[in-house]
Amino acid sequence: MNVDPDCPVLLRGDDKRRMVKGMFDTVAPRYDLVNRVISMGLDQSWRRRTVKALGLARGAIVLDLACGTGDLSNVLEDNGLRAVGLDLSFGMLEASRSNAPDVLGDAAAIPLWDSSVDGVVCGFALRNFTELPPVFAEIARVVRPGGRIALLEVATPESAIARAGHRAWFGHAVPVIGGLVSDRAAYRYLPRSVEYLPHPNRIRQQLRQAGFAGVGRRTFTAGATQLFTATRAGVPEAENETRVAVVS
Repeated sequence: MNVDPDCPVLLRGDDKRRMVKGMFDTVAPRYDLVNRVISMGLDQSWRRRTVKALGLARGAIVLDLACGTGDLSNVLEDNGLRAVGLDLSFGMLEASRSNAPDVLGDAAAIPLWDSSVDGVVCGFALRNFTELPPVFAEIARVVRPGGRIALLEVATPESAIARAGHRAWFGHAVPVIGGLVSDRAAYRYLPRSVEYLPHPNRIRQQLRQAGFAGVGRRTFTAGATQLFTATRAGVPEAENETRVAVVS
């Protein structure tokens, strides 16, 4: 099914899943370049903050959910953590610049054992998932009790002045830049995709319902980016050096 991201109605369910997969397969070759340009080089600092917010010890196993070309996986590895990537788009995995092992798969059906990772990170992908509660339930399943998550996503600034600037850049300049460097339709979808995101309070509630405690949220860059952090509820298990993350 060929779906135009410029369509007036935001897609749902399987139609959205197919559209997102095809879109990321298309933009993969120049994805990193466009990210640097449209974030004005700030995207890497946001990723470093995301990894730091985990607060996990060196050697911990961390799932990079919707890993794309591996930017977050590289930051994890640079900080002594053991990254495992998962993405729905084969094109993104094929364009990966990370040496971490990665898996082709769906965030709503993560192919990992229960309690098999110490943490999960996710960079700018929440709005691309079909539904958030099933994804949060899967994250809770694979993260050990006491493990940590850090989910990075775009946001809409609260300040009227910041919101106007954000609208001009994200809503108008980004689609033009993305169209010139990569795929026009994909980067017209990008600002509209924010409409998929529930209110931050609703996201926090969904994370608590999935089994996370200490759910927090912070914003960066005048409120244009947000980071959700939480700890998997439950009694931490004893360290298990033989723990294997990926289901064979």
